[in-house]
Amino acid sequence: MTTWNLTGTQKHMLICNGSSCMRKGGEEVTVAIRDEIKNLGLDEAIHTTRTRCNGRCKDACVVIVYPEGTWYKAIDPEIGRKIVNNYLSVEEDLKNYVSYQFQEDGMTRLNKDETHEGILKIEKEKA
Repeated sequence: MTTWNLTGTQKHMLICNGSSCMRKGGEEVTVAIRDEIKNLGLDEAIHTTRTRCNGRCKDACVVIVYPEGTWYKAIDPEIGRKIVNNYLSVEEDLKNYVSYQFQEDGMTRLNKDETHEGILKIEKEKA
């Protein structure tokens, strides 16, 4: 296994490769994001990790970007590339693809009309 030196890394992209995301193009999204990072020469600035399920299956395919704490939903390869390009220029409007974003008071659900709310962990424990 490879152990990467992460010195200088500025962004960490977590790309869901759980079963729901894979059925909705997770492999293609992963390849597109990694290709775009390589094509733009951002290998040292952006690190990617394939994850298992992130618990937002109805939002598949999910990509999470830190340190911002932005969760993107319904990502396809084209939008994946735009997320990487957004690193260079904040002009791209990706707000329609944001489901949650980390803010001062914690995670906040955005696009409430279009994003599945999900169940609270406390509710699940009671069931």
